[in-house]
Amino acid sequence: MAQDRNALFASLDASFDVLIVGGGATGLGLAVDAATRGYQTALVEAGDFAQATSSRATKLVHGGVRYLANGQLHLVREALRERATMLRAAPHLVRPLAFVLPVYRRWELPYYGAGLLVYDKLSGKATMGPTRVLGAKATAEQVPGIARSGLKGSVLYHDGQFNDARFALALARTAIDCGAVVANYARCERLLYENGRVFGAAVRDAESGAEEEVRARVVVNATGIFSDDLRRADDAGTAPMLTLSRGTHIVVSADVLGGKAAVIVPRTRDGRVIFAIPWEGRVVIGTTEVAVAASEMEPGHAEEEIEYLLETVGPYLEKRVTRSEVRAVFSGLRPLVRGDGRSTSRLSREHAVSVSRNGLISVAGGKWTTYRKMAEDTLDFAIRQGMLRGAACMTETLRLHGAAEADGDEPGWEREYGSDLAEVRALIGADERLGAKLDGALPYTLAQVVYAVRAEMARTVEDVLSRRTRALLLDAEAAMRAAPAVAATMARELGRDAAWAEEQVRRFTALARTFYTAA
Repeated sequence: MAQDRNALFASLDASFDVLIVGGGATGLGLAVDAATRGYQTALVEAGDFAQATSSRATKLVHGGVRYLANGQLHLVREALRERATMLRAAPHLVRPLAFVLPVYRRWELPYYGAGLLVYDKLSGKATMGPTRVLGAKATAEQVPGIARSGLKGSVLYHDGQFNDARFALALARTAIDCGAVVANYARCERLLYENGRVFGAAVRDAESGAEEEVRARVVVNATGIFSDDLRRADDAGTAPMLTLSRGTHIVVSADVLGGKAAVIVPRTRDGRVIFAIPWEGRVVIGTTEVAVAASEMEPGHAEEEIEYLLETVGPYLEKRVTRSEVRAVFSGLRPLVRGDGRSTSRLSREHAVSVSRNGLISVAGGKWTTYRKMAEDTLDFAIRQGMLRGAACMTETLRLHGAAEADGDEPGWEREYGSDLAEVRALIGADERLGAKLDGALPYTLAQVVYAVRAEMARTVEDVLSRRTRALLLDAEAAMRAAPAVAATMARELGRDAAWAEEQVRRFTALARTFYTAA
């Protein structure tokens, strides 16, 4: 189904019940919830959907093993319920994943085994697979690349895995399907007030420069890591709500683990956990946790973070991974609700909802797994405040756009289009040239570029190579090689000239080289 992004922006010239500022996991979840409750809903995003934190996750849908260790059982129980809801909502994007916790001291088997049995027990009927203790041989069968010297066995448990950027896109398209107006590259320039109360926002089209005044009964600040910026724009004297923490991941070849199971390093030198996870034909290793002072779309990474990840996971692998084998690096900032001065790795990931004296509602914190509950809590809060008429939440059983049961358990771009896959294949059927791969090291085709522009509101080469496909996160060098072909294809679809395509390649190459390579 074609999606005219320009027409969507023009549709903002109207009055709505709810205007959401921010198109990450939280904002998109809100748009779906509000639209399905029957509210006239609009969402504006300054950049692309999930461009910041929401596309830089560790790709896990999980209850939070470390919260269990901290005794935060209520957080674990809630997240495990939401994990099951995400799987039901989008089985083409979420799937169970086996995790192996390797043990090199015998006493650790019952210690970790007992904790992970509790984790499984808390999931109840929503379990994604049994927890059990494995011997050394069975552990090596699950993870052929595991370090075998001194290996006593492991604890195997299950959690969920997903494609975060495409899940965000599924939310955006679901909201539109349900009647919401959703626009990317639509920047909130300023809030609008009437009698001292927020009643909308002036929104500028990043492409044309056109501005629309969007009117709404309720304005929700769901800008993630930028939440405090909008709160200060509404009330200069407001206290910060968030503490920011950078998480960096490295991506290496699949043979580092050699199987379908992930590995969890249960305790690092700074008291955290590290994952090595098979994902999209690669292995993602992460994450770090570094306190930062300022919100940035591209927070970059420190050399020490790459070394930290390699050194931490190294003892658990039969073959040490070197820096030269790192195919990509990606980092994002986590918005953590302010705590009591403890280190960021100990702060709760619970979300917070507040309303300013001018009526701006802000929601912040949380994590991908609880995005739906955050949206429900925010709209219920607005109802209790008398800002919206009462309406029940409908999202617990809602299937998202494209939802279809995946064939088999193998990862691959085909399964992630769900019921839309036929449309992508039809493009190749009409023009076999679109079946060509973007690069020999990548699984993606030119048909996906065309589909991204026509149906998924992609506007830049970065949109396609970072989020509609995950090329930039899988292999930064290959993504840079693919950029010219992607730019040329997009230029034809968008009616742009050669100069536009050249500038897109230049910008993308600079972005990839600066922030996504280990060199």
